[in-house]
Amino acid sequence: MDFITDLLQNQVFVSAALGWLVAQVLKTLIHLILTKQFVAERMVGGGGMPSSHSATVCALATSTGIKYGGGSFEFAITAMLAIIVMYDAMGVRRETGKQGRVLNEMMEVFMNMGKQISVEERLKEFVGHTPLQVLMGAILGTLIAMAVMGV
Repeated sequence: MDFITDLLQNQVFVSAALGWLVAQVLKTLIHLILTKQFVAERMVGGGGMPSSHSATVCALATSTGIKYGGGSFEFAITAMLAIIVMYDAMGVRRETGKQGRVLNEMMEVFMNMGKQISVEERLKEFVGHTPLQVLMGAILGTLIAMAVMGV
């Protein structure tokens, strides 16, 4: 039980976890408002506004920087991790989503031609993020970390 208590008192961990949670809730609410449909998968799925990846790693890096200082190796590690994760979310993961969309459209064409393709074979299209989604996640994560750290 000491581990759980220690974890919940760890401001760096709480900042990152809260960054993820708030971003996922916002992402789900924004999707609900825009589409008028509640999709539970948005609570844990990737892609969408704001980026929970960015919110998580920016909250982690910001809280680490506040706690240990900008010159610490802890901050260097978390800042580099944040850069890599955000770059990946906008690059490789975003392209994967685009490819999923194109392949799903091709499967629709094949289905219309009479080919038997199950709906379960559809690829995920919400995978990566636009630069705006990453930026909003980064701002959200930074603000959450500052609030948790009392800055």
